[in-house]
Amino acid sequence: QVQLVESGGGLVQPGGSLRLSCAASGSISSIHAMGWYRQAPGKQRELVARFPTNDIANTAASVKGRFTISRDNAKNTVYLQMNSLKPEDTAVYYCNYRDGTGDSWGQGTQVTVSS
Repeated sequence: QVQLVESGGGLVQPGGSLRLSCAASGSISSIHAMGWYRQAPGKQRELVARFPTNDIANTAASVKGRFTISRDNAKNTVYLQMNSLKPEDTAVYYCNYRDGTGDSWGQGTQVTVSS
């Protein structure tokens, strides 16, 4: 069992920045993936960025050049630096952990981009 604790969501104006954090604890496998997904009202949950099991970072085309995923392995923590935010980035952002046994999810943190 893996627990995920998220922080950093909030309200920001268009063009602003936010930094999300996700700390994992519990039965963490040495081979795992962590990343960020988001879900807007009425829409399906979609991948934002992640470190897959092969340790290559991927970023969705919709946020390419604006969002950056990073990690601190010593803290089992993944970050999402979100710059140049747009209203269409408004969503609940979920931290994800995946290993050979399946997925774990954070509780979700609301990101609202509005003037």
